[in-house]
Amino acid sequence: MRELIYSRNAVYECLRAGRREVFKLLLSEGVQEKGALGKSLKLAGEKSIAIQRVPRAQLDRISDGHQGVAAETSGYPYVALDDLTQGGSGRGEGAWADRSEARRRQVGQGEGLGSLFLVLDCVQDPQNLGTLLRTAEAVGVSGVVIAQDRAASITPAVVNASSGATEHLRIARVTNIVRSLQELKKADVWVVGLEDRPEAQDYVTLDLRGPLALVVGSEGEGIRRLVRETCDFVIRLPMLGKITSLNAAVAGSIVLYETLRQRRASVS
Repeated sequence: MRELIYSRNAVYECLRAGRREVFKLLLSEGVQEKGALGKSLKLAGEKSIAIQRVPRAQLDRISDGHQGVAAETSGYPYVALDDLTQGGSGRGEGAWADRSEARRRQVGQGEGLGSLFLVLDCVQDPQNLGTLLRTAEAVGVSGVVIAQDRAASITPAVVNASSGATEHLRIARVTNIVRSLQELKKADVWVVGLEDRPEAQDYVTLDLRGPLALVVGSEGEGIRRLVRETCDFVIRLPMLGKITSLNAAVAGSIVLYETLRQRRASVS
């Protein structure tokens, strides 16, 4: 299946990542060939990719946010869940495989850092998905898990919203989020859900330095019950104003950067 990726950053990152086959670039007539677009044209030349100049109206039919360029590519290269955990995401000592309450209290007691995964439980809005994936790439996540049903997939709109970050991420699209979390646990990864619930703890009080999967729920329903019950911990963001919730992408991004902050502080 072929797709049309659009916007300058998205096209450039797609070419730079080199994970998709790019069949040709569509370039709006009269567009200024500088910045990210200039870099894309240089890469296209190096890769012997055809460049076709077309009327701007042709790109307008793809999206009003095309910025004068689009790329005809192969579909998004999803990976298998097993590919995310290969190479050892846990501590290698087997201690975290014990899910007893005593072990749960040992999370992040300075035993070392681990992989970071982002698990999205039925995030449906392409803009939210793209924003979360852009943040995930920025903080260096090891992999992302998204649901196959009732959720946004990696479409050209999501690639654009992520500013091309999708092209550098390993993303697994799975049929069962609960089963996937259980597989991550078998790989000695701890699962932390983000949801505003009475029993949830403040996000800054939990040590987030170990092998970790952060679960972010959908915009309307949050994390589904069975997914939440699979989590080892549930955290929340403090809300001191008059509104009662944050956008899923904003909330998830805050916690991802708190995770990065803790990890960098522990090695400084």
